[in-house]
Amino acid sequence: MSVFDSVSRMLDAAQRRSLPLWELVLEASAQESGMSRDDSLRTMQQRLAVMRQADAGYNPAQRSPSGLSGGDAEKLRVHAASGATIAGPFVGSILAAALRMGECNACMHRIVAAPTAGACGVLPAVLLPYAAQFGANDEALVRALYVSAGYGAVIARRASISGAEAGCQAEIGSASAMAAAALVQLHGGTDAQTAHAAAIALKNLMGLVCDPVAGLVEVPCIKRNVIGAMNALSAAELALAGVESRIPVDEVIDAMRAVGTAMSPALRETGHGGLAASPTAVAFREAFFGT
Repeated sequence: MSVFDSVSRMLDAAQRRSLPLWELVLEASAQESGMSRDDSLRTMQQRLAVMRQADAGYNPAQRSPSGLSGGDAEKLRVHAASGATIAGPFVGSILAAALRMGECNACMHRIVAAPTAGACGVLPAVLLPYAAQFGANDEALVRALYVSAGYGAVIARRASISGAEAGCQAEIGSASAMAAAALVQLHGGTDAQTAHAAAIALKNLMGLVCDPVAGLVEVPCIKRNVIGAMNALSAAELALAGVESRIPVDEVIDAMRAVGTAMSPALRETGHGGLAASPTAVAFREAFFGT
């Protein structure tokens, strides 16, 4: 059985073999994909590079084809730079980065699905500002990405990373759990703390529905990337402080799967429930698609 069938099995394997968690995930990923260790590393480095390119290539003047999104990240960047924020420049940079990536996705830029396109802003929004704030180098960021990938693999196998299958909890929730674990790794936390952070992050977003307006990955998806990033930061801080999840992360993942199964189909990316069914959303859909 793969180490990615459960977090507990993954962490036990790392401890038993005296391997850093990121190294275990790298090894297992390379083996599963048929890559060499060096090729796997190069692939992950490329994904980090694409995250950076998408962030740097953001155009505040560009709007999505629907006109629903674009330009908001620049508003947040200006606000964060003004010194008038409630939470300060570091948090402001995370908020802006999450919006930038979500808007880039809506405007058809090249992004990294992490784990999905709709949740593409969460990981970059915590990793890139963290690197700028704390001076983390690319090697540290790549290692954090492997840790996040390990958690993403477990969630995908035990539950789902698809909004159509299990609601937005499976997309933004999964991305937030992955980002929380990555932050703990980056900040020198233990393997056990990465698990607590992932569990806390996933619990906080359990039950989140997938209700995209007009079926487009814009409203409310882009702003949910912001929530996912801030949730990841909060969960990581809690875990690093020694706060533990009372429910083990594997059980949290199983609970998310059960919630997704019980969720009405109208709340799973069909565009028939939640915000997608609001009068404003219906009017937009009819005007945009002519139906």
